[in-house]
Amino acid sequence: MRKILIIGNGAREHVIAETFKRSAQEVELYIFGGAKNPGIVSLAAGYEVGDVCDLEAIAAFAEKSEVEFAVVGPEAPIAAGVVDRLRELGVASASPLQTVGRLESSKGFTRDLLKKYEIYGNPEFQVFENEEGLSEFFDHLGEHYVVKADGLKGGKGVKVSGDHLNGKEEGMAYARECLADGGKVVIEEKLVGPEFSLMSFCDGMNTVEMPCVQDHKRAYDGDEGPNTGGMGSYGGSDHSLPFLSDADIKEAAQITREVASALKEETGESFKGVMYGGFIATAKGVRLIEYNARFGDPEAMNVLPLLKTDFVELCEAIIHGRLNELAVEFEQKATVCKYVVPEGYPDSPAKDKKIVVGEVPDGVKVYYSSVDQREDGLYLSGSRAIAFVGVADSLEEAEKLAASAVGSVEGPVFYRNDIGTAELIEKRVQMMKELRG
Repeated sequence: MRKILIIGNGAREHVIAETFKRSAQEVELYIFGGAKNPGIVSLAAGYEVGDVCDLEAIAAFAEKSEVEFAVVGPEAPIAAGVVDRLRELGVASASPLQTVGRLESSKGFTRDLLKKYEIYGNPEFQVFENEEGLSEFFDHLGEHYVVKADGLKGGKGVKVSGDHLNGKEEGMAYARECLADGGKVVIEEKLVGPEFSLMSFCDGMNTVEMPCVQDHKRAYDGDEGPNTGGMGSYGGSDHSLPFLSDADIKEAAQITREVASALKEETGESFKGVMYGGFIATAKGVRLIEYNARFGDPEAMNVLPLLKTDFVELCEAIIHGRLNELAVEFEQKATVCKYVVPEGYPDSPAKDKKIVVGEVPDGVKVYYSSVDQREDGLYLSGSRAIAFVGVADSLEEAEKLAASAVGSVEGPVFYRNDIGTAELIEKRVQMMKELRG
């Protein structure tokens, strides 16, 4: 019996739990999360509700449950040092230690790392700890700038000129806000092109790429509205995206390999877990937007259902530095993930409202996130509620499946219609053609 700890309680953790349960080995899952996820409860041998950054509570639960290793879903516990605390108990993790987890928890650290080790992929940037030189750098970048809070902000710390900010004064004002809040701010040139996610398993030395995925941060159709945690995502059956070349994916993968090596040299620790690169395909090649130190949500729902390799064996290969000895395989299928979210999300979401999930067609996977299971049914908890993933031989089929499933939910919810549609994908393809001629 393999006893495994999962930290987190969202849709990402739901698909992680499901993937472990597909293992040929007998697995018992122990979950520590901020709430009880109705999809994970049925898969769990033990479930404790608590603050996912409460290191002592997690340590006590891990000891009591006698787990062998852990996987951390969200970024906050990694930044808080939960993997370090578990290591003190002798519990290994297929997730990174705090020091290498700075790849996500400090945007300035990552930019400086690429610069120091001369790794390709940085835009023009500067990290500021006070206002000295700030005004001059804004003048240098002109109207095309990005302002990034250095630390974790739940995906809402980045503001882009033309989208969220207009002119130097608004950029300066937000930069000062970031300095006051976290003591550090990153200012970058604004890059133009379609974004994509390339997640890689990493054991500290070796990396293995997962299928490429494109996430959609904006709340409404046509990439309009406020930024969210991610409204959905898609990936092609060839594990690429229609606007990318093979060279683009190779460039992104090479950046990740070099970053893994640089992290080891810089910190003395190996990054073990998932290195999730957010990249952008520009006129001049691939550039790095940012790294996350864990599976993406929603991207995990696109890739893990396709994983053919035993997930227990894969996590152990990560922990023991043996990824190069394992053949990691994924099914050649297209996936489209669409999230149902509460009306008003993300700024003033509906809460404590009942929803009803109708009949879900075959070929669709359902992953629960921010919902509360009560005696009389499901209630919204205020964030992304349920992810529906269509899995098929083509993107067109996968999108139709996902669309039919999101439409089955009754209640005060909405979703993006356009994720994975031919029309939206063609816009990305045309953009790429215009950029690169």
